[in-house]
Amino acid sequence: MKRVISILACLWLAASLHGEERQNLNIVFIGNSITQGVILDDPRHEAPPVKAAAYLRLQPGVGTVRYSNQGVSGSTTFDFLPDKGKLFPNVTQVADQFKDETWATLLFSVMLGTNDSACSGTNGAPVSPDTYRANMKTIIDRLLALYPACKIVLHRPVWYSPNTYNGARYMQEGLDRLQSYYPVLQELVKDYSTRYPGQVFMGDTEGFAYFEKHHQEELFPEKGNAGTFYLHPNAKGAAALGELWGKALLKVIDN
Repeated sequence: MKRVISILACLWLAASLHGEERQNLNIVFIGNSITQGVILDDPRHEAPPVKAAAYLRLQPGVGTVRYSNQGVSGSTTFDFLPDKGKLFPNVTQVADQFKDETWATLLFSVMLGTNDSACSGTNGAPVSPDTYRANMKTIIDRLLALYPACKIVLHRPVWYSPNTYNGARYMQEGLDRLQSYYPVLQELVKDYSTRYPGQVFMGDTEGFAYFEKHHQEELFPEKGNAGTFYLHPNAKGAAALGELWGKALLKVIDN
């Protein structure tokens, strides 16, 4: 046992001498059913946040990784508004537990927009790009006010098939609206880079095209009112999305 401890101490000393400081992370994932991991057989082990955390733990510059999956099926930016939405208190309840842990970086990983883009059937739908911008800004501003040392990462919402129509109606109109949110996210990141440098970042941007290309293999085929549609990642797709998020988060902490 003493020999093992001695070896570990030597490894730690060697890393210190070479300036290799491992970053500890506390991550709160904010999102909808895709983040939550609906339809998956075992979302506690298969959802994208689980896979993102697993990816990060394997990286040489990363130490401990703790996370909370605050993805809620059907949610829009309206549902996460600090003063009017019902879900923001759940986010702060978790983040408050991380707040005083100054030895770890607090990250908010956000992917919202899928349900905002619906034509009908979700809270606030259809959400215009201007309203989407205002809602996202309200959420980001409150997070920065409550957690001044945090970093916020905004992922581009991923592709869904243009015939998507379940409890809510999306269709091609919704997909077009979803794509209009991406420039909004880019503008927000640019704006915050001057007002809050080093705190608000663009996250994954590759998932949209990835799932458009691989939807038959990595999204569940679901029966809808306009035929079989593709929206939610299966186990393979959730792992791929989690890795994309993990890579984006890694860039942020390395920034």
